[in-house]
Amino acid sequence: MMRVELPDVPGSLGRVATAIGEAGGDIEAIEIVEKLDGSAVDDVLLEIAPGTMPDSIVSACSRLDGVSVLWINRYAAGGNLFLDLEVVESLTEDPTTARDRLIDLLPIAFRVDWAARIRRTPSGWTVVHATDAAPTDFDLEPVTSPTRLPGDEIYVECAAPFGHDHVMMGRRGGPEFLDSELARLAHLLGLAITISRG
Repeated sequence: MMRVELPDVPGSLGRVATAIGEAGGDIEAIEIVEKLDGSAVDDVLLEIAPGTMPDSIVSACSRLDGVSVLWINRYAAGGNLFLDLEVVESLTEDPTTARDRLIDLLPIAFRVDWAARIRRTPSGWTVVHATDAAPTDFDLEPVTSPTRLPGDEIYVECAAPFGHDHVMMGRRGGPEFLDSELARLAHLLGLAITISRG
């Protein structure tokens, strides 16, 4: 998975795709993550030919005018991007489990390593539901809207209110959570709450 920022003009994506192909990569899927003033941020799911180094793809893209590779890493979720509509469809299959099911789907939908639903108690934060890679101890000041957190030397993190609980997500090594991702998270959390109420 590669996150790339490129000029938001006709032909930019074609130039990036050509550079990726010439460097030994094959594009499986593309998702527009955010549109900025005159540029766009896209997540590109790649299949890399055996013997091809990811650095060669990064270098090929970075040589293009106005193109920056923000992040590249293995994508363990399989051969497709998981869209928000698929998340909502999955939540509606059993509204009674929608809140926990959302936590299970967040790592795929947001390409993060872990997600957790936590609740503040008098003795600290308690994990209500979490994915396997999530930490078990949380030190968090409550937030009123989706918020980027400082994280640590390993993860970049974000948190958001989720009814009486909070949701946290973490990505190993980045990239930072974009404003559009925080807005998507707020939207999906709101839908999960609505769906769970039947």
